Amino acid sequence: MRRGPGEDAEVIVVGAGPAGATAATYLARAGVDVLVLEKSTFPREKVCGDGLTPRGVKQLIDLGIDTREEAGWLHNRGLRVIAGGVTVELPWPELASFPPYGVVRPRQDFDELLARNAESAGARLLEDTTVTGAVTDERTGRVVGVTAKTGPDRTPATYRAPLVLGCDGVSARLALSVGLEKRDDRPMGVAVRRYYTSPRTHDDYLESHLELWDRSAPGEPRLLPGYGWIFGMGDGTVNVGLGSLNTAVGNSKIDYRALLRSWLDGTPEEWGLREANAIGKVGGAALPMGFNRTPHYRSGLLLVGDAGGMVNPFNGEGIAYAMESARLAAECVVHALARNDGASRERALAGYPSLLRQRFGGYYRLGNIFSRLIGQPVVMRTATRYGLPMTPLMKVVLKLLANLYDPRDGDLIDRAITTATRLAPSA
Repeated sequence: MRRGPGEDAEVIVVGAGPAGATAATYLARAGVDVLVLEKSTFPREKVCGDGLTPRGVKQLIDLGIDTREEAGWLHNRGLRVIAGGVTVELPWPELASFPPYGVVRPRQDFDELLARNAESAGARLLEDTTVTGAVTDERTGRVVGVTAKTGPDRTPATYRAPLVLGCDGVSARLALSVGLEKRDDRPMGVAVRRYYTSPRTHDDYLESHLELWDRSAPGEPRLLPGYGWIFGMGDGTVNVGLGSLNTAVGNSKIDYRALLRSWLDGTPEEWGLREANAIGKVGGAALPMGFNRTPHYRSGLLLVGDAGGMVNPFNGEGIAYAMESARLAAECVVHALARNDGASRERALAGYPSLLRQRFGGYYRLGNIFSRLIGQPVVMRTATRYGLPMTPLMKVVLKLLANLYDPRDGDLIDRAITTATRLAPSA
């Protein structure tokens, strides 16, 4: 045990979602004394499509999670894209870097599975513990712990550690407490979803509908930058939702729950996506994209996953990037703790944002540009009308939008995407 006097852990992880649970698992496996503080109690619900692309599945496999169907994962073969009366089925690409399948699993079950996996690795988890802010050293301003409210009576508490990982999602309460505001020059998405009983519960493809029409304002309906989804859950239900970007003028005024209802009313009756078959309420969440909160490391605090704005601006995928950034953060923290406190340790910790830029910076820069382009209705209309029927082109687009390509040993398309991301200035 390498705790200092008055410290509760070597590392505190705030939040036990995919980012926090993944970071805690890798830290604990490396012998780090890690304390995870989670505001909810498991099992819990989260607003999400419940679907993971092969990029997310890779993170599960790297973590040692059994992703076989026998272990409760519903596999899928690819993405079905629908717009303008055209339907294209795009199998996940065969790659060396990623498995050839995606998975579906409810977040209520998924998050607890990852959290218990972290506990099995040796992490200590405190549920029903809401972190309210950072504790900073009066002399240096360095983050040395967190304040929290615990239990049903919300008892004030303070936890101390030399390093803190902010994995508290889009709210990023910890980052805000030390003045790390979100960047308004980066895209922000909005997602809403609901479950329905439906005969479409079994499907080999994740389904994406690219035409979201806003009919709330007078005049011609407006094509929004975003998509609707239908993910079969395999248990008699489907997860149905939509996501849109703030890059189009007037999007902040849209009633997304009404938009979801309007879209579903236009789907075939036999799909069962009507109020009578609805399960629970419509849930909504913001999607912080393209590194919309920086720096990702400052004075003892590392921002991971949604807290650091790491949702993919091309497709709204967040779980894979939360887990991937968590692994990078854990690696940097392990190396930092192996050094003497001071300048040498800080150099190791400064490697975290550098690794993020290397891994995602150029790709996110392209994604941020893409999000601004599709905010123009004429661009969105042209892309869906003329691009979708061209299946070979859509296969290339799938690789780019899903960030699924082999950067080293791939084909010509993979090499072209790799070159484009390298040439793009880091986000």
